[in-house]
Order: sequence, then C-alpha cells, then structure tokens
Amino acid sequence: MATFSPVGRVTREIRSVWRSCGGIRLYAASPSSDRIRDLLFALCQRRRFILGEELSAASVLGGRHSLGPLGIKMKKNLISEWWNMVTQSRERVLAIDTPIWGPVQPSPSGHPDHNGQHDALRQDLLQGALSHYVSCLELVNHKLPFGVAEVGKCFHAGADLQDDDGHLARPGERTAAALCWFCSAKSSSQWRDYWVRHRLLWWRRFAQIPSGFSCSDGQDADGAKTLQINYRYPWGPEPVETLHTLDDSALTQMHAGAGTKLHGRDGRRSVVPHAVWLSSDLDRGLLAYLADALHLVEDAPLRGREPQRTVLKIHPALAPVMVALDLGKGPTVDLRLVCRGLESELRGSGISVWPGYLDALQTPMEQLFTKYDEMGAVFTVLVSDVTLQSGLLHLRSRDTGIKETLHISKLPAFLTQHKTAAARL
Repeated sequence: MATFSPVGRVTREIRSVWRSCGGIRLYAASPSSDRIRDLLFALCQRRRFILGEELSAASVLGGRHSLGPLGIKMKKNLISEWWNMVTQSRERVLAIDTPIWGPVQPSPSGHPDHNGQHDALRQDLLQGALSHYVSCLELVNHKLPFGVAEVGKCFHAGADLQDDDGHLARPGERTAAALCWFCSAKSSSQWRDYWVRHRLLWWRRFAQIPSGFSCSDGQDADGAKTLQINYRYPWGPEPVETLHTLDDSALTQMHAGAGTKLHGRDGRRSVVPHAVWLSSDLDRGLLAYLADALHLVEDAPLRGREPQRTVLKIHPALAPVMVALDLGKGPTVDLRLVCRGLESELRGSGISVWPGYLDALQTPMEQLFTKYDEMGAVFTVLVSDVTLQSGLLHLRSRDTGIKETLHISKLPAFLTQHKTAAARL
C-alpha cells in the first residue's frame, strides 16, 4: 500500500472521481429492468434501508413500508439538503410547522372540497402555507415576493379506504417538502420558470446519472395543468416533485372577508399575490437516489467469491455513512480502544461513523468491503497492529476501490475536507 497524504488534494480528487463515474454503470452486460428492480429491493431489505417483506414498486411508492436505520439517516440528509436549497437559493423564506390533522383542504388549484366539513389527515402541505400567509406577510413587512416552507408527514389520497377484510387500511404515508412562493401576478410566470429550472438542477445535482431526472407537463386531480419532475425508476418514470401555479383565488377563498390584510407590496402596487407551489415527495426521492446509486461491479474471478457485487455509490452529501470503522489484524481489546477514541473524535467533527469494530465476529476483509459498499459508506477505515506501531490506518474508497494508508492524526481533517468538498459538487 502507498502512503497517502491527501488533505491538499481532496477537493480536486473528489470532483474528478465523482464526475468521472457519474454516467457509468459497471455492468458486463446491461441487466433487465426487472433484474435491477429486484437487486434494488433485495439490497434495501438486506441492509435495512427499507423494512418489511415483499417490497414492490406500488407498496414502496405508496408509503406502506417503514425505513430502517440507514434509510432514516439518508432521508435526514436529503431533508437537510432541501432546507439548504430553500434558505440559500432565495432570501425571505419563512419556515412553518403545522398539524397533520386539519379541516378538509383546498385542492392545489385553490378550490375547497365541499364534500364534508370534518377534520382529515392532510394529503399535502398547501393548506398550512395558505392558512398562515397573513401572519408571514406581516413578518416580511408586506413586501413581495416571499416564500413559506414546510417539511412534514402527509398521507396518500384514499387513506380512508378499507382493506379486503373490511378493516380500515393503514394510510400510505410520505414525507413532503413544500415551498409556496408568493409573488405578483405579472411575475408569476417568470418565477414558475425559475423554480422549475432550479428544482430540476437540484435533483440532478446528487445523481450519478443526472438524465434520470426530467421535467414534463402533468395534471392534478382537478385537471389543472402542472409541471412534474420525474425520475426514471427501473419500472418506469414516476413523479418526485410537482409544481403548481395558483392565482389569487387560492388566498381569497381561504381567507374570505380578509380584505386588505391579503395585500402585499410589489414595488408601489398593493396586490393579492399569486403563488408558485412546489411539493416534493422525499420518500420517492430517497428511492430514486438509491436506484441511481446502484451499481453492479465486475470482480476478478476468485474461488469462493461472486463474480458480481452490488455497490451503492450514493452522493457523499446524502450517504448515510461517511466512514465505516472496523478492525484489521491485531490485539482486539487494544484496537477497539483506538476505534472508540477515533469514533468519538469523528462524531464530534460531524462525521457519520458506522462502528463495525463493535461486532463480536471477525469478518474477512473482502466481505467487510462488500458489506460497507452495499451500505453506501464512502470510506472504510481499518485499525490494525500497524496503527498501534506507527499510527497508520488502512483507508479504502468506495468509489475507486483504492486501498491506501493514512496517519490516524490526519483522518479527521481529511474526512472533514472531503465532506466540505462534496457539499460544493
């Protein structure tokens, strides 16, 4: 193994590695879509990204499965990146958090459903943004444009349907992330174009194959025109985000009789704003990035080893594990003490660590690499007797498979700089 002195080269190398492998799947022969789907669901179950038996496209997209530890961590990273997009792309965006139960909601076109007046589980986050518009308008001194953003649980339409036995079926859940951008009528089309372009670039930013995400026209349940951002799953394209344009009736019907309280200032004009409403399904987004990251890698034929193995090349900003920390050869008790101290230091620096060194059973090195590749761990670090003697660690990159050595004192700085560089990709 060569000695690795990486800190000064990290930004250049991470860009080179990530972009160079972005459009390549290392297949000997392209497997069928059904084969890719089966591999994806098997890996998600095996590594506990998604919990439950008999995963299918319908059950996963319908929100009828739980997420495991790695799935939860990856979704939290996705939510964090979404909030970063909201706060960094435009100023004057206000965050809210509303109850999952509320009055029967208006549709995205702004027309309320008059079939009942009871409370119901929300199906989207639009009502919260419209309901709290007046309060938020006061906070921005009545100046347009501004946005209201929220991330929260929503429930799929038809959640009150019964199953085959006549029992109330479990509602299909999803985590939605929504931005309602209030603007003047004359600027709404420009803002619509801005946001759809911005959002498509955002989805593509974390993808190894950016062309998997595309934009198309669509319709909502009321037949109103929408724009959709779709991902090309193994079984076909599905929407991960929908963009609606709302006229001033969305607010005037929600706040009947409010009068001038609805008026915002656009320059010297006082107007009831229109809105551009963006709604992302982050659970579908999570599955999209898992499908995008799935690679089949051809290994050199060795006795007792599969000729192909699966690797999740998840973007470093979304990866649930930055570094998997495990043991090489050496005295187990001493090595675990080193690992424990190193893990504490890395976590203190905001680096996500998988403590593989806590496992009681020793696993062959190649099996460890296969395991951590399937977990999407960006790096694997092995602490061994060499570490006790000279302070050198064995470092392996998920994306290149290159194994190198690095002094233990340089690992936190290397990983921190790698994380910073990944955020700029």
